[in-house]
Amino acid sequence: MSKIYLPGEQPFSPSRRRFVTGLAAGGAMMGFGANAFAKSSADSTSAAKKVLGGPEILRGRNFDLAYSYSQVNFTGANRLATAINGSVPAPTLRWKEGDTVTLNVTNNMAADTSIHWHGIILPSEMDGVPNISDNFKGIKPGETFKYRFKLNQSGTYWYHSHSGFQEQTGAYGAIVIDPIKPAPYKFDRDYVVVISDWTDEKPTSVFHKLKKRSDYYNFRERTIGDAMGDLTKNGWSKFWAQRNMWNQMRMSDRDISDVTGYTYTYLTNGRAPADGWTGLFKKGEKVLLRFVNAAAMTFFDVRIPGLKMTVVAADGQDIEPVTVDEFRIGVAETYDVIVEPSDDRAYSIFSQSIDRTGYARGTLTPDPSLTIAAPKMDPDIILTHGDMGMNMANMDHGAMGHDMSGGGNMAGMDHSKMNGGGMKGMDHSKMDMPKMGSGKAGYGTSRKVTHVKSEFGAHVDMRAEDPQFRLDDPGIGLRNNGRRVLTYGDIRSLYKTYDPREPTREIEYHLTGNMSRYMWSVNGIKLDDADKLKMKFGERLRINLVNDTMMNHPIHLHGMWSDLETGDGKHIPRKHTVIAQPGAQISYLVTADAMGGWAYHCHLFYHMAAGMFRHVEVS
Repeated sequence: MSKIYLPGEQPFSPSRRRFVTGLAAGGAMMGFGANAFAKSSADSTSAAKKVLGGPEILRGRNFDLAYSYSQVNFTGANRLATAINGSVPAPTLRWKEGDTVTLNVTNNMAADTSIHWHGIILPSEMDGVPNISDNFKGIKPGETFKYRFKLNQSGTYWYHSHSGFQEQTGAYGAIVIDPIKPAPYKFDRDYVVVISDWTDEKPTSVFHKLKKRSDYYNFRERTIGDAMGDLTKNGWSKFWAQRNMWNQMRMSDRDISDVTGYTYTYLTNGRAPADGWTGLFKKGEKVLLRFVNAAAMTFFDVRIPGLKMTVVAADGQDIEPVTVDEFRIGVAETYDVIVEPSDDRAYSIFSQSIDRTGYARGTLTPDPSLTIAAPKMDPDIILTHGDMGMNMANMDHGAMGHDMSGGGNMAGMDHSKMNGGGMKGMDHSKMDMPKMGSGKAGYGTSRKVTHVKSEFGAHVDMRAEDPQFRLDDPGIGLRNNGRRVLTYGDIRSLYKTYDPREPTREIEYHLTGNMSRYMWSVNGIKLDDADKLKMKFGERLRINLVNDTMMNHPIHLHGMWSDLETGDGKHIPRKHTVIAQPGAQISYLVTADAMGGWAYHCHLFYHMAAGMFRHVEVS
């Protein structure tokens, strides 16, 4: 019998195919309850139950949740996960708006634990972040903590541990809060689709590898073959101009994800791609799919070939319906979509990782025996200079040797060498440039940014010189792909803006880092060295995020809504997680209506652990 390791103690034995497709057994070691299956007259057979196996659904006002080490097998090797009620993902909690829920969380493990109710508006002491939430120090081994709060919202959310590396080892699950009033849209069937990433490695080992060599998991870096191909296609002058630019900045145009499918197996409702999760439908039904990105580090691009998706909610909040072919879901975001299969055939729910190194897979089908293969993944993504916050159209290339102190002094550049060689020969008209200056952000136009003293030094390797609002930009890898892709510019609240006041204060935060040293921070300062962000109770303030890095960052403010500024002040969408694109800026409004201590951080797991985090205090 093979040895079973505790979470975080596993050795690593990689197999590229295993981690892309996973194991057909998936989470078969876990127990699934009969409530795990959505309503269907055809779901009573044992075959249907086997196919539809997923997290148990718990309903009501009182819940008992228990942490324990539970055996799973996603890759062909037995592992012990950090499970809640013996399941990965944890049970789906089904609540009702207006109810007061009580959740008794028992810790049967050897380490402290916690649960954070992501996106739920509640008192600070119930938020579940040790040493940040008021009077909450975590749940000690052998102890039970009682969470109790009233539900003043509806929609799709999720919950996860906020202790150590437990979220990465399986401690996450979905929440559905049914509204008091009927939903503003019709549907016949309702499924939760939780997508996530799993590694057999010890999370601390993953983190240490990234600290020692940030590109450890990146097998898409440029090769001699790539160089020869570029030379043949573009000639020496253009090839050297492009490569010299990146080399002088000591950056890579292939840095898309820190952790990739080399170690990750991507799951849909706890099932690996080789097997996949399956949901049943009848032709002509409207099926509501509640997507939750519960991954630690992975953005997913989601589509269902052959079906249009009508997005009806973002981060639990109803929006004006938008029909798309595809959407990008950042870590911690949720999207509700309605699909209407018109044929008696199977459809693939395809969630490819942003770096195109793997995918999660599900199937919608009228019959469990009807299946469909996953589509081919899109081509590899290559970053552009626009993704670094460089507006090439407005740049005086002859002055590139000067210090771009107005907003883009890139610490890794040798500016003296760029005058006369760095940019010459580049055909900027053919560059894949993101849309810039759309005029749909809170200010209506792009705004000049400033860089504070703390951003300069070896701990920051890039500062965006001309970051733009990109609300109409679907993002790297999705531009001009022939599909209709959701953007933030498409999202408009179904209801009038909750708080129409203009802000009385503005805060500019820069998302900063040094990729090669794997250092992540806000304004160049990590959490341990940072002052608290203090808010006055009842104030309305604007937060301007400037992403000075080449990676997407999902930024989550606990306890309060982030009202995304899209240019329509009357129907501002409310989000709990806001994606800051590479080299771009974005703004949102916050009403400080929740007293106490709150966490504010990047939801990329290892970025948060490295210091891209702030402690907020409302008083």
